[in-house]
Amino acid sequence: MAFIAKDSGGGDFKKVPPGAYIGRCYSLVDLGTQLTTGQYGEKLQHKIRIGWELFGEDEQGNPLTVLVDGKEMPMTITKSYTVSLHEKAGLRKDLAAWRGKDFTDEEAKAFDVSKLVGAYCMVNATTSETNGKTYTNVAGLTPLPGALKNAKPAPVHENIVFDLDNPDMKVFNAFHEKLQEAIKKSPEWQISQRKSGSGFDDMPNDMEDDSPPF
Repeated sequence: MAFIAKDSGGGDFKKVPPGAYIGRCYSLVDLGTQLTTGQYGEKLQHKIRIGWELFGEDEQGNPLTVLVDGKEMPMTITKSYTVSLHEKAGLRKDLAAWRGKDFTDEEAKAFDVSKLVGAYCMVNATTSETNGKTYTNVAGLTPLPGALKNAKPAPVHENIVFDLDNPDMKVFNAFHEKLQEAIKKSPEWQISQRKSGSGFDDMPNDMEDDSPPF
């Protein structure tokens, strides 16, 4: 798609506590066209999932980290969006709040979402409860305060970009099963499989952009 525009549960895991934290966009995943259900019934919509690594402390002063393969790593949070910059679209609202201004009509015609990877912002996390389970959600994004722009935390998680137009199977195979199954349901996945035959070539993923122009 060229990017022009929760955890599945079942176990005990450390949840991101409510609060506002420094976030760095490290993950952009093309979910393809997904069947969604809302107040107007079922729709087929092209979805992406954006992920941030978080820096900060909880109310008790504990760092926002989890142990991964014996190493302390920043906690992460994700949010899925419909690939649309319509004036009512959630992606446009969040990105406009992130950059501190709305998109011009010209910008909204073709914005490369991959520019987000490596960019910093403030992530407002809240919790909600559904069917007895508590989930952490991205409630809002705001620009990084001026005082922090020259003192951003160093990146920790490797950048992840997965594009169904050119799928990197090394990246795909590292996704958890629920995410893989969601992607496999998309027609874009089926098309990419037919094109590739028995498999995909591993593609390099070294995108780094500390201050993308968006």
